[in-house]
Amino acid sequence: MVKIIAEAGVNHNGSKDLAFELINAAYNSGADVVKFQTFKAKSLVTKSAEQADYQTKNTGVSESQFDMLSRLELDYETHKELIAHCDKLGIEFLSTAFDKESLDFLVNDLQLKILKIPSGELTNAPFVLEHAKTGCDLIVSTGMASLAEIESALGVIAFGLIGKESQPNAQAFSEAYNSEAGQSVLRSKVILLHCTTEYPAPVDEINLRAMNTLESAFKLTTGYSDHSAGISISIAATALGAQLIEKHFTLDKSMPGPDHKASLEPSELKAMVDAIRDVEQALGNGVKGAQASEIKNKPIARKSLVAAQKINKGEAFTEANLMIMRPGSGMSPYLYWSLLGKIALQDYTEGDLINA
Repeated sequence: MVKIIAEAGVNHNGSKDLAFELINAAYNSGADVVKFQTFKAKSLVTKSAEQADYQTKNTGVSESQFDMLSRLELDYETHKELIAHCDKLGIEFLSTAFDKESLDFLVNDLQLKILKIPSGELTNAPFVLEHAKTGCDLIVSTGMASLAEIESALGVIAFGLIGKESQPNAQAFSEAYNSEAGQSVLRSKVILLHCTTEYPAPVDEINLRAMNTLESAFKLTTGYSDHSAGISISIAATALGAQLIEKHFTLDKSMPGPDHKASLEPSELKAMVDAIRDVEQALGNGVKGAQASEIKNKPIARKSLVAAQKINKGEAFTEANLMIMRPGSGMSPYLYWSLLGKIALQDYTEGDLINA
């Protein structure tokens, strides 16, 4: 079953009440998981770091990342209330950490068993290693990355997961990645997500087939983190074999903030979840054969050998006195040639099914 993560991210705008409403919306949509972002702005960006173009465009405000992110922090006590609310509803809580203090909080205080490494942190080897050393299952997003960069990150993860005591370095990471133990632990603990890091991502830059390239290259479970507008790409990713879909959502796209405009509203999120569940069922088991609902239609849609005219007992079947018509409850048309020249064992009137 495809796991669906409703990415609330920072679409709570720093408001605890909005965060609770986002959890309710994710639950009502049928999503499996609601995910937030945990960070301390002072540990994440310098005070002079500029916004991304999409952030300036979506917020309508030109300011530093630090100023923007400072307003979007949720304190630790709020996190505890949010996870308690998720537990009450029965929807899984996740959050992405962007600094070591936040990571420690998620693992040690909230005791999360699954962590998300976002695309922007993929090349932050020390932070990737901190994730791996927790022993948690890891969802690794790969926006902006080449296969070589992904392999390097997986080497760091393999090194951390198998508990190597040697000094972290490129050679040690490579050895861990290429070891049998490293490959085994990656297969059991890591999901790779294809992603295009733009908000919204242009359709002609989605490159959805790259998800299958990841699966082929690394032999790991793969999914898709969707930053495109609408729901069609997530549905297509499901059809291509994604095992996890992550999608940003908001209560209202017109709200101020960097990610609202590239997010789904609750009704759209529910439509996406419903469509993904339909696609899952439609994919089936791949065995080609008559389905239960089709069997009753065989005699109606298929054809049989039929008398084209009156045929007397003892008369030979010929091209002139045989035809093929519905219903399909008589002799198969595949027997047409073998029947030619044989003798009728009974009388037939025009339209009778042949049963010789």
